[in-house]
Amino acid sequence: MTDTTGRELVLTRLIPAPAAALYRAWTDPELLKRWFAPKPFAVAEAETDLRVGGTTRIVMRGPDGTEFPSQGVYLELVENARIVFTDAYVRAWEPSAKPFFTGIVTFEPEAGATRYTARVLHWSREDCAAHEAMGFHDGWGRCADQLAELAANL
Repeated sequence: MTDTTGRELVLTRLIPAPAAALYRAWTDPELLKRWFAPKPFAVAEAETDLRVGGTTRIVMRGPDGTEFPSQGVYLELVENARIVFTDAYVRAWEPSAKPFFTGIVTFEPEAGATRYTARVLHWSREDCAAHEAMGFHDGWGRCADQLAELAANL
């Protein structure tokens, strides 16, 4: 898919692990804590209510102790295949003060591995540019490496 809107960022990797392991790492709060923040950041808290409209909440902690909370809801969950979430809502269809993006994560079997793709759709071109400037590709890329390492051992 080609982004014609200027509001999409994409990261894709071929990960030598089954889709079920990647999906589990994305949906199990204890596993999320082990890979979701690019080191030296860490995940201090994680919550996953795995149903449409269920809350997803992650608190990242920087090396200096600063916390970065992120909360949203799941829009779609297809076991071992697809996760769609957004920060447009903070819980059960309660709108957030400032929506930033919708994430679409897919896990597709390919050549004995899994094609992992994270698409991030932003509300505006400015939000997309800001996310890219924050280091989207580097940060999400390092997290994908950490996810691959974890999933290989699940």
